[in-house]
Amino acid sequence: MGEGTPSGNGRPVVEIAGLYKSYRRGNQQIPVLENLNLSIPEGEFIALMGPSGSGKTTLLNLIAGIDQADAGTLVVAGTDITSLGETDLAAWRSRHIGFVFQFYNLLPVLTAFENVELPLLLSDLRRRERRRHVETALRVVGLGDRMDHYPRQLSGGQQQRVAIARAIITDPTIIVADEPTGDLDKRSAQEILSLMEGLNQEFRKTIIMVTHDPRAAQTARRQIFLDKGVLNTALNH
Repeated sequence: MGEGTPSGNGRPVVEIAGLYKSYRRGNQQIPVLENLNLSIPEGEFIALMGPSGSGKTTLLNLIAGIDQADAGTLVVAGTDITSLGETDLAAWRSRHIGFVFQFYNLLPVLTAFENVELPLLLSDLRRRERRRHVETALRVVGLGDRMDHYPRQLSGGQQQRVAIARAIITDPTIIVADEPTGDLDKRSAQEILSLMEGLNQEFRKTIIMVTHDPRAAQTARRQIFLDKGVLNTALNH
């Protein structure tokens, strides 16, 4: 199958070789990704595109350690995560992956501050340190004045900003975003994309984004197209 080559000069943060993933449907074994090879350098901003069922969300979930491959090697942030058990994988995810979802996944009973603070509650940071981290993250996404608001008091774009603040609060190696603008109007979507572009350019965050929107994909440095498990790449800028 296709192979993706890095567009930047950074060291590879994702190295995939011979990746295979299938799902069982009744008595059938349906292959989704077959012999997929991909290298993503540190500091890259990639858009994963393709038709429904092409395997893009599956690939994102494999890189994020949410799903597990049937075969192949998947080295992310220096660790072959295919060799990790569930407990070690959960610890690895909390250290290296920040998640951004289409529907925000905020807890409605918690304020913006409390939603962002959640990942830090498992850390050994003291309360004052946690507050400083949360305030910084919310300022980065432009919501320093909305810390005490609940999700219902925020627009969709603001809720997604809270979700991005939550994703970056632990300073993850990689931000994975699954259709982050899919539930937003055009203006809010552009604001979110500009924010993600800033995280990539100013903070050198590696971002892997699944999107069906060609306009959203143009924000990324590189586009990866998946169709029936076949991979092709295109450089944006």
